[in-house]
Amino acid sequence: MDLKIANKLALVSGSTKGIGHAIAVALAREEARVIVNGRSQSSVDDAITRLQELVPDARAEGFAGDMSNPADVDALVKRFPEVDILVNNMGIFDPKPFEEISDDEWQRFFNANVMSGVRLSRAYLPKMKEKNWGRVVFISSKSGIQIPVEMIHYGMTKTAQLALSRGLAETCAGTGVTVNSVLPGPTSSEGVTEFVNKLSGGKSFEEFQKEFFEQARPSSILKRFITPEEIANMVVYVCSERSSATNGAALRADGGVVRAAFG
Repeated sequence: MDLKIANKLALVSGSTKGIGHAIAVALAREEARVIVNGRSQSSVDDAITRLQELVPDARAEGFAGDMSNPADVDALVKRFPEVDILVNNMGIFDPKPFEEISDDEWQRFFNANVMSGVRLSRAYLPKMKEKNWGRVVFISSKSGIQIPVEMIHYGMTKTAQLALSRGLAETCAGTGVTVNSVLPGPTSSEGVTEFVNKLSGGKSFEEFQKEFFEQARPSSILKRFITPEEIANMVVYVCSERSSATNGAALRADGGVVRAAFG
């Protein structure tokens, strides 16, 4: 199926690895032009090299900067004044008992996971509306619906993204611009590998995965970690011309962890 996004310019924040990189690769396969973003120039250069190995004719540019830093967002927008597709993927997470989460940590998580998307959307939505076409996607999480007890601060930011996404979609009523959220479940990204190492107690990945889905996420239907590519498939469709009737939605790609017949 032709998703009709060839030559569209797509920015994927936090796209040097994991879900973000998989999304950038999937967009490039659809012949979109892709801006790869990461905190360091070396990580961006490496990510573009890996992307072009997977998609030899990819048209990819890079921008090194931290999207939780307003000055870096300003520099990005100065270099790329408009985009057709914005994927707000950049984010952080870290398991920590609630009693040990400081005020500064709460602020850091909100700034990284929520305000990065606020700033980028504020910069790029107006011109999307002027052109009467655009796609904004927030990479939220099933943790925005089922707050994980081991990282409540992370879950809070993912719930906030759902509110932000829906609110922004309302501002696009009657236009060709859509704003949606995608909610991944537990995914085998590099960050999750670090998460597993913190919680596994020395168990192998296979042992931890089996135990995790038996005890911590027993509602999972998939019973395994999702791959970043599986999330990217959903995201790229939402970024496409074909998804024009999908707006203001929270789309689950969670492996069935959330027990809800609807929504």
